[in-house]
Amino acid sequence: MTTIGRPARPGDRITDVAGITVGHRHRVDADAQVSGTADAPDGHGWATGTTVVRISGPAAIAAVDVRGGGPGTRETDLLDPSNTVQTAHAIVLSGGSAYGLATADGAMRALEAEGVGLPMDTRGHVVPIVPAAVIFDLPVGAWDHRPDADFGAEAVRAAGTDFAVGSVGAGAGARAGALKGGVGSASVTIPTGPAAGVTVGALMVANPVGAVIDPQSGLPWDLGEDDLDRLGLRRPEAGDIARLADLAEKHTVLNTTIGVVATDAALDAAMTRRIAMAGHDGLGRAIRPAHSPLDGDTIFAVSTGAVRPESIDPAFASPPGMHPDAAVIAEICRCAADVVQRAIVDAVLAAESVASIPTYAQAAPSAFV
Repeated sequence: MTTIGRPARPGDRITDVAGITVGHRHRVDADAQVSGTADAPDGHGWATGTTVVRISGPAAIAAVDVRGGGPGTRETDLLDPSNTVQTAHAIVLSGGSAYGLATADGAMRALEAEGVGLPMDTRGHVVPIVPAAVIFDLPVGAWDHRPDADFGAEAVRAAGTDFAVGSVGAGAGARAGALKGGVGSASVTIPTGPAAGVTVGALMVANPVGAVIDPQSGLPWDLGEDDLDRLGLRRPEAGDIARLADLAEKHTVLNTTIGVVATDAALDAAMTRRIAMAGHDGLGRAIRPAHSPLDGDTIFAVSTGAVRPESIDPAFASPPGMHPDAAVIAEICRCAADVVQRAIVDAVLAAESVASIPTYAQAAPSAFV
């Protein structure tokens, strides 16, 4: 397995949310090829993987919002706020298209071995709740080289606070338009206001049909000067902008952006789902177009319940008949959109070339300070 990826940055990663850990399992061969090329009409080698987001804490709530027209998912109906089960013990994000949903079986097996799951009786039997979503990466490498249950089990066992981003895990075979995609992460701790002290983080697997780079500027969409300074980016030279435009004309339909938004705020199931909905706003900022009929865009949301903001300011109080945490939720939703957008940009900037798919850094080296 090729060593790829860079460490996610403490203070800007989903595991800054207490109770969240992340594990990857991928296989990437140095000689992997994309199908349809002259050298490999059917593709060959491995370039795929699985990412697991583990969730701990008895108060954890999980929800999901699916916006793409071609989703590949498991257990998403279970997470409807009107249904009985309102938690999850892990969320699986995987390559392999619908075949990759088998990775959730392995994740369940590994969790069961640890005694993690919904308790079913007094004899220690449990049923782990493991929703999943997949990306379509089958043409990257050999079609029949895809993640299975063992990938899911190994990703569960690898989960920790420290993890890698880039062409790792479920992002190993990802493409972002014409460029290499991958896994990215971001987080923020809200300093003031009704949600002061709450942390919101995201982990995203960027594999969209749409473009992640503005063809006019040659930069990720909607970044201000402060964003560019933080990322170490500048407007690329004209030749690099033209090269990016040429790549965009040759991109193939490899699709779906999936991920998880997590917060340590104590929220109910309906409001947790609203966090997932807000995350799609960030997806729409980072990718053009988003939520197409060929995408399976899916965002899960998790509330670990560790923090309950207590505001004494009457300005933050909800009128009778409204949700009592409306002001808190509004602020968390704003941050959810921001961290999803930043996580997608992080995925593209951290990506390394796999199967000769160009990275943004290769296509536009002058964009990097």
